[in-house]
Amino acid sequence: MSGHFESLPGGGAAVALDGVEISIIRSLAVQLLELIGPGPAENTPDDPLAELFAEGPSEPPSDPVLRRLFPDAYGGPGSGPSSPEEAEEQQAYSAEFRRFTENDLRARKRDNALAVIRSLDALTSTSEEGGVLKLSRVESGQWLGALNDLRLAIGSRLEVVDEDDTDHLYRLPDEDPRKPMVMAYLWLGGLQETLVTTLMP
Repeated sequence: MSGHFESLPGGGAAVALDGVEISIIRSLAVQLLELIGPGPAENTPDDPLAELFAEGPSEPPSDPVLRRLFPDAYGGPGSGPSSPEEAEEQQAYSAEFRRFTENDLRARKRDNALAVIRSLDALTSTSEEGGVLKLSRVESGQWLGALNDLRLAIGSRLEVVDEDDTDHLYRLPDEDPRKPMVMAYLWLGGLQETLVTTLMP
């Protein structure tokens, strides 16, 4: 089971992780939480409805990683506008869509990252050397979302755009300073792929 997820009877998935692997995933999940940031109403705890009705930003993030995690809903690579008018229209639609959806998307990504951290903490509470992580079907879905976000974030830092870029990463020399990040990117991809397989009906 080491290195990949396997299905559990009745749904869910399990994977064997050692202490180093747990530490890497947990550290990356914490960094992802810091990158995503707090919720819009975390400074107003006395108003439980504040976050529900808070509007999100209308402009895309300036950080390239956050732009990858929270892309525009309209337009994108290979779908460029055919005229300045169409470009302006796409920008307006994207701004409106972002304003009403980004807060929820950020909250979901935060919840997924927190679920990863909590499940790893529960595993290390019994043994710091690691063990077999068992996830329910719901937890497996949260892990899948978090693994995808982590790969998007790392891929953005590595400037991965398409499959050709990934092929190039395999050929990096060991002395390349990007090598540790590349290894994490490829390893998380393997975990993600096997988790997807376990969740297929």
